[in-house]
Amino acid sequence: GSLMTGWLIAMGILVLLAILPVGVCLIYNEDGLVLSLLLGAVKIKLLPKASKEKKKKEKPKKQKKEKPVSKPQTVKKEKSGGKITDFLPLVDIGLKFLGSFRRKLRVKRLELNYVMAGGDPCDLALNYGKAWTAVGNLMPLLERIFVIKKRNIQVQCDFAETTARISARLEITITIGRVVGIAVKYGVKALREFLKIKNKNKGGAKK
Repeated sequence: GSLMTGWLIAMGILVLLAILPVGVCLIYNEDGLVLSLLLGAVKIKLLPKASKEKKKKEKPKKQKKEKPVSKPQTVKKEKSGGKITDFLPLVDIGLKFLGSFRRKLRVKRLELNYVMAGGDPCDLALNYGKAWTAVGNLMPLLERIFVIKKRNIQVQCDFAETTARISARLEITITIGRVVGIAVKYGVKALREFLKIKNKNKGGAKK
C-alpha cells in the first residue's frame, strides 16, 4: 500500500523531471546583453549581475592592515602532453556528442530586428537586399540544427540614423530527459576509450 504509493510518487517526479525543459534566454539591445537560465516556467537572471557589488564598494573603506610577508612559492613543474593518438578518439566522441543535439534543441523564440542607417538611398537599398539574402541563407542552416517554434525577423531602413542598430532575443530549451540520455550514451563511450588508454599505458610500462 504505502510502499507502492511511494514508488508511484517517485516515478511521477522522475517523469516530470525528464520532460522539464531547461535552457537559456539571450537578449541583446541598447542596454547590452542579458543572459537568463530557464527552468520550466522559471527564469533566473545570470547576467548582468545584481548591483549588490556596487553597494559594497560604496561602503567606507577600513584602514588597511599591513600585509603579512608572503612565503616564497614553489613553481610546479607542468606535466608533459599525452599522445595525440590517444587524444583523437576522445575528440571524435566529443564532436559526435555535440552533433547529437541536432534537432533536439528547441528555439522557443527567435527575434531579430536590424535597423540599417545611412543617408545614401542607393547604398541603403543595396545593403537592404544583401541583408535579406543573408537572412534567407541563414534560416535553413538554423532549421537543420534547431526546431524553431516562433520567429520574428525584421530588416528596416532609417535615414535619420547615423549608426546601424540591432536587437535580438533567443530562447533555447531542451528537456532534461534528452540531456541525460545523450550524456549517458556518450559518457559510456568516453569511459571505454579512457579505460582502453589506461590499460594500454599499463601494458606499455611493463617490460
